[in-house]
Amino acid sequence: MFKKVLIAEDHEIANFSVQKTLADLGITHDSRNYVYYCDDALTRIQKALNENEPYELLITDLSFDDDHTQQKISKGTELIKVAKHMQPDLKVLVFSIENRTTVAHTLAQELGIDAYVPKARRDAQDLKLAIETIYKNKKYLSPNLKRTPEDRNHYDFTDFDKTILHLLSQGTLQKDIPFHLQQKNIKPSGLSSVEKRLNFIREVLDFSTNEQLIAYCKDKHII
Repeated sequence: MFKKVLIAEDHEIANFSVQKTLADLGITHDSRNYVYYCDDALTRIQKALNENEPYELLITDLSFDDDHTQQKISKGTELIKVAKHMQPDLKVLVFSIENRTTVAHTLAQELGIDAYVPKARRDAQDLKLAIETIYKNKKYLSPNLKRTPEDRNHYDFTDFDKTILHLLSQGTLQKDIPFHLQQKNIKPSGLSSVEKRLNFIREVLDFSTNEQLIAYCKDKHII
């Protein structure tokens, strides 16, 4: 299990709840630290790196209440971005009242978070499962996240997405896509990257096949 964990949570009750969950997983008091501000979290991360005792996991909220304390960074998304820049291998678990599937998938796509758990009923068990999952180097997006009918329209397709989807729509076999990407000097171009990307898009949009995905993209004039 993780040996060093940092909790960034400004609500004291939620902070203690997370610490209780970590204790239940065998993560001792000496192995975990907590802060109420994003700036303090970054200071802790940098200090741990300087001492060659880096944190392995950051658990953070997305929103932090404003008070009279001057802060350079006051949002969880900014904290994640800077923390990952400082320590790219740092695992990140978001624990937030924000409960939309779209938000979780966007953070996984753009900031590379490892897990997302919404604050809700029975979230302690959800949090435990998330920590155990990412400890095994797997991703975890809570099944308790809510999907709205508008979620599909909020997905932002990248140029890379559009390129591989266009190739598929033209009849190119998935296994042959890397060759075409390499010809156009597009990176990443490995088959594994293509497969992971397609799996990710299908999961976000709730499609089970590439054919459904292509039909959707044509209908929305994405390709």
